[in-house]
Amino acid sequence: MFTAPDPGRLRLRNSLRAVIGVFLAVAAAELSGLSLTASITGGLAALLALFTVLDPSVRAQRATTALLPVAGFPVLALATTLHGMPAVRDAAFLAVVLVGVYARRWGPRGHALGIFAFMMFFVTQFLHALPAQLPELYAAVGLALLAAGAVRFLLWPIERHTPPAPAPPALPGRGLARPTTRQAVQATAACAFALLVGQALSHERWYWAVGTAWWIFVNTASRGETLVRGFRRVLGTVVGIAAGLLIAVPLDGAPAPTAALVAVCVFGIFYTAAPSYSWMMFFVTVMAGLLYGLLGVLHPGLLLLRFQETAVGALGAALAVVLILPVTTHAVNEAFIQRALHCVRAATAAALDRLAGDDAADPAPHAAELDLLLGRARTALAPLVHPLSPLRARKARARQVLALLGDCAREVRGLVAVAADPQASHDARLAAACWRVEAAVEALTAPHGAAGAETPAGGPRPQARTRADEPALVHLHGLEHALVALHAPLRTDPRSPLVISA
Repeated sequence: MFTAPDPGRLRLRNSLRAVIGVFLAVAAAELSGLSLTASITGGLAALLALFTVLDPSVRAQRATTALLPVAGFPVLALATTLHGMPAVRDAAFLAVVLVGVYARRWGPRGHALGIFAFMMFFVTQFLHALPAQLPELYAAVGLALLAAGAVRFLLWPIERHTPPAPAPPALPGRGLARPTTRQAVQATAACAFALLVGQALSHERWYWAVGTAWWIFVNTASRGETLVRGFRRVLGTVVGIAAGLLIAVPLDGAPAPTAALVAVCVFGIFYTAAPSYSWMMFFVTVMAGLLYGLLGVLHPGLLLLRFQETAVGALGAALAVVLILPVTTHAVNEAFIQRALHCVRAATAAALDRLAGDDAADPAPHAAELDLLLGRARTALAPLVHPLSPLRARKARARQVLALLGDCAREVRGLVAVAADPQASHDARLAAACWRVEAAVEALTAPHGAAGAETPAGGPRPQARTRADEPALVHLHGLEHALVALHAPLRTDPRSPLVISA
């Protein structure tokens, strides 16, 4: 994952910016004379503001960042006030889970506010915050959001040339069939299970089980995807605990080295979040161990308890997605693939218009969206290509689909680069090739049984050879070839053996 593609070094820059933002938030709290509990709360608030606010425009990001206290401050007050009333506290925590997940129906802003509200409740349990500490917690969070906003929007603004990561597809449904409602019910049930079993393991550290169940449901859309994420979370936690035994326990909360390693963990969380959930959880687990060291409560038994609570949370999530309103992996996969194919058609049409002389046509945003959709499709298909998957036929199909979608993305990127060249020419052959690409996409996206849905592409076939000095045609022919090849894995029975044509 450290060698995963990083176009424009965006992940690297975001990771470095996050380290600066969290450092400034903690420094502001310390210089203001706030307690260690408040400083940790502020650092977490800054991390969340930089990690979860993903609106498509800078203006929207500013608005969402400004709204975080609206979601977080009441939850902080509620959680600290109910500290001595376990039954009421638990009910309130589950209500925050339900509302926080349901808020995802309002897009990136609802998603960020829901996460922030949940984590404000979580951090009060983690730090055992009391009502008397509420004023300094408010001050720390306010300073943290100011620091994070200053770094993000003033000190180091990073212009996004790509759209935000695509949300799970909006599968049709009303009431409990609506995706956000269904997932809110699932997450609440999973967290209730985690809370009850987690408290049976520990009356003090039960919240790790609830936190595990919650985060497994973030950015997942299907039963298989949630199960794979649970497995990866447990795996990352186990490796992180091993590292904690070697690093955090010997340090025993020494301030300077602990602060340096926490900064490394913040960087690792941001840098590995996209390519590897397991590695992200490794850094989260190591950072948690370091923070426990600062608080003076770290010992090997605590790390073992962390593993047990994580396993409980993952089990709760697994039971919830299997037993309560399950969504099949196939339905989500199909939705993401359809969106990617429509994106291919839009990028091709815009590139052709650009080559024809229309300066207003810009295929680059469509190509960037296609790359993001491809990444999301890889996540959605992960359950099928997982080494432990027993479904061999579906595994082979999923791998071929991913490979061919990757070919499509590569050819689209090449076509965009050609279209950006002012010297590139346009002729009738480009229009014909573009028409064949659109026909191939139409055949793949039409409902099964519809006219033309069972034909890969109509019209004349591309010539066997294309001159190297005609790059636009080379990319269009490569794109058509990949789309035609997608017909077999997408349009035949997924349970039958896959016949791969040459």
